[in-house]
Amino acid sequence: MVEFDDLRLRLLESEKPIENLKEALAIDHVQKEVEELEAQAAAPDFWDNAEESQKVLKKTGALKAKLESYASLKSDYEDALMMIELANEEGDESMVEDCRRSVDDIEKRVDELTLTTLLNGEYDSKNALLTFHAGAGGTEAMDWAEMLFRMYTRWGERHGYKVATLDYLDGDVAGLKSATILIEGENAYGYLKGEMGIHRLVRVSPFDSSGRRHTSFASLEVMPEIDDDVNVEIREEDIKMDVYRASGAGGQKVNKTSSAVRLTHIPTGIVVSCQIERSQHQNREVAMRMLKSKLVEIKERENLEKIEDIKGDQKEIAWGSQIRSYVFMPYTMVKDHRTGFEMGNITAVMDGDIDGFINAYLKQKSVEEAEKN
Repeated sequence: MVEFDDLRLRLLESEKPIENLKEALAIDHVQKEVEELEAQAAAPDFWDNAEESQKVLKKTGALKAKLESYASLKSDYEDALMMIELANEEGDESMVEDCRRSVDDIEKRVDELTLTTLLNGEYDSKNALLTFHAGAGGTEAMDWAEMLFRMYTRWGERHGYKVATLDYLDGDVAGLKSATILIEGENAYGYLKGEMGIHRLVRVSPFDSSGRRHTSFASLEVMPEIDDDVNVEIREEDIKMDVYRASGAGGQKVNKTSSAVRLTHIPTGIVVSCQIERSQHQNREVAMRMLKSKLVEIKERENLEKIEDIKGDQKEIAWGSQIRSYVFMPYTMVKDHRTGFEMGNITAVMDGDIDGFINAYLKQKSVEEAEKN
């Protein structure tokens, strides 16, 4: 049947990319690394250092997940090919839709796995810290910052990442003035690093009784969470610490005791704060990790040799660097100004369906890097 022949040809186009993925993902090397880590875990003294043990187990889990994703893709490809050939031999038209779904699924997974091979930056595998700031525009801008906060939280949840709120400062009437979330999981920073910049909203404001159209802005900073494995030197005399009472949104988001911590890095003017933990000491630890992460992100972005080379006022992203527009009125459209990628289903986008934008940016950057070399 023609339908089965077409589906078979489509599926066969994925055969070579799947073979190429074995090398690109370094499957043989990863398998060897898993065996070495499992041998470590089997040693009698493995749990003598609980912190190191947890790191080994976490790394083993991430590597096993990579092996499993490739093995299941290869196996499902072979199953799909067999299903199409059998259905074609029997002339079973009722199987056309099942076969089409299988081919669609294989193509999607090949794209997704290929995308992970582009995440080869030094910190791409790290967790991601996202900090939101409302721009000028009062309540409307603060509401927009909270909409973005929810959008990225939903994106993290949809991908099975753990999302935690580290800092949350309420808006005067609605929304938020600033907030920071931690998205934990493999390659979180690699995927999200291209989301950094100014996000522009155009809509009829629910806070304007005259029903006028408003343009609002919010900034998003994206940083890799820097753990103890990365050595970042920050001199104690370069830090100013303030303690204050948490003032975030209700519910479980923040701790309401007088233990919130704000750190200012004097040489750069960078300010970070944390109010999620119960003790001042814990909040300071988290804030220090945030500060280190921010300094490392700037160092990477500006191609500097060391942290000490960061100069000048680094408090915020330039408001001219708009990366994306979200238009609710007079039509609905989300458009990325760097890649040209756009989506008309703005409801889905605001519910975290932003993979198209992320993927388009990563592919564009990969092409740009290849052209440089």
